[in-house]
Amino acid sequence: MTSSEQVPVTLKLPRRVFEELQIRIPEGKRSDFIREAILEKLNRTPRPNVLLKLEERMKRLEEDIATIKASLADLELLSYEKGRIDPYTFCEDEKDRAIVELLLQKDGLTTPEVAKEMGNNRWLILNRLKKIQQKSSRKLGKPLVNFSASGRMGKRRAWWINRELIP
Repeated sequence: MTSSEQVPVTLKLPRRVFEELQIRIPEGKRSDFIREAILEKLNRTPRPNVLLKLEERMKRLEEDIATIKASLADLELLSYEKGRIDPYTFCEDEKDRAIVELLLQKDGLTTPEVAKEMGNNRWLILNRLKKIQQKSSRKLGKPLVNFSASGRMGKRRAWWINRELIP
């Protein structure tokens, strides 16, 4: 990572750090010390393109594992123990957590009921529910939340939490 050409850099430090630098490092050696510290830190920091490649590989691996889990679940070789799945792991933020919490409390709710409880747009709620459903289905082989158009417990066209996956 060393280059033969050197470029001057202006640096601002907090006064306390500068005073510490004056005490510990002799005057002619400070530039070398700062240069070495920067190079050391750069060597420990991964490059963004490497991170991007790792993220893509992780996503592919997750998808492959989800496919395998779905296949095993279809063959009934993969069993789900009650209490093993944390329903909030499929939530991206507080809104998703609030949606899952409502479904846990009331078992089943229609999209407009969830929207009214939370004070949000029903399209936003619908999109969030679909994302939770897809994400959990991908990772578990079964969705955490299901939409059922038929009547169930006096509700039609409602979202239901899958009780066999949670405590």
